[in-house]
Amino acid sequence: MSSREKVVLAYSGGLDTSIIIPWLKENYDYEVIAMAANVGQGEELEPLREKAIKSGASKIYIEDLTEEFITDYVFPTLKAGAVYEGKYLLGTSFARPIIAKRLVEIAKKEGAVAIAHGATGKGNDQVRFELTVKALAPELKIIAPWRIWNIRSREDAIEYAAARNIPIPVTKEYNYSRDRNIWHLSHEGSELENPANEPLYDRLLQLSVTPEKAPDQPTYIELGFEQGIPVSLNGERLGPVELMQELNSIGGKNGIGIADIVENRLVGIKSRGVYETPGGTILYAAHRELESICIDRDTLHYKDLVAQRFAELVYYGQWFSPLREALSAFVDATQRYVTGKVRLKLYKGNIIPAGIESPYSLFSEELCTFEEDQVYNQKDAEGFINLFGLPMKVQANMKKANKIMD
Repeated sequence: MSSREKVVLAYSGGLDTSIIIPWLKENYDYEVIAMAANVGQGEELEPLREKAIKSGASKIYIEDLTEEFITDYVFPTLKAGAVYEGKYLLGTSFARPIIAKRLVEIAKKEGAVAIAHGATGKGNDQVRFELTVKALAPELKIIAPWRIWNIRSREDAIEYAAARNIPIPVTKEYNYSRDRNIWHLSHEGSELENPANEPLYDRLLQLSVTPEKAPDQPTYIELGFEQGIPVSLNGERLGPVELMQELNSIGGKNGIGIADIVENRLVGIKSRGVYETPGGTILYAAHRELESICIDRDTLHYKDLVAQRFAELVYYGQWFSPLREALSAFVDATQRYVTGKVRLKLYKGNIIPAGIESPYSLFSEELCTFEEDQVYNQKDAEGFINLFGLPMKVQANMKKANKIMD
């Protein structure tokens, strides 16, 4: 039995975490335990077992967190309608808390004293990992090699790996930084580092085609929701993982959900990335359509304010904060009657509403018709307008009495 203290490393087998194992071995007297999380990235993780051990880890946990990721992190964010800066559907942001939560659980099981991650000192992920650890296990130490070592670029990291015969999935010529899970695929680096450059979509995209290459005929789909949660596709009830897989396939074929974003990182840097979120973009559109007939005006408008704050909390890594939990309680209350079906037409990158129905619809054809009706007395509007406009009238009379000219 080893008497050395243990560290648990968030391990993906990518460039950064591939070199962290030997770096930890060389610079700390820790036993390194790796943890690879399956959050639906579509890769076979079992080969990482041999790679991690050969790189110096004493053991590796390969954890399938995909369904928990969707039900406990994706769907609550979807129900909130949270979008960061109007474009980013938070694909990487809400994957980090579930990974860090599992790291903490393994650290406690193994009696580890520290957790390590491969997030850089310039990015958001360092915050997301570490805030989760602080919230769930404040006694654990945190090691962030990118803030310590003398490796300063991806080129340096590639050379470090080559010197130790560590296989890595990038080269100096083709070194996009990617993050993938069942919700999205992000791309950063290479030509994307200059916002003046158009993305090289032909070599970039992996989940989707560009709208130009999508079919010339539209694809119709019908999504079913129960209390804000998607449960069926085209009349077939599906589990969360299968539903997301199907929507990603359909959306990708139709060029849905490609977003080129310059975003404001929490650390104060603007960064540029391309995100592919085909299934998620469809779900957001469908969910909003259903809310439009199931939620009253005041609640829906206030929920829009909550959505922006919710998105910031997720983006900033504050998933386990009291405020996020409180906002989720509000969101859940708003979703009580968000049940029904939404029909959409997908065509060359566009999502076009094609019909909504719900047993809890607040839409009344009798009230809104332009034809004659028996339920709305239009004369009532006069008194309403007089009272609603009274403050404006009082203000105008004051200006008139004081001869104030705007």
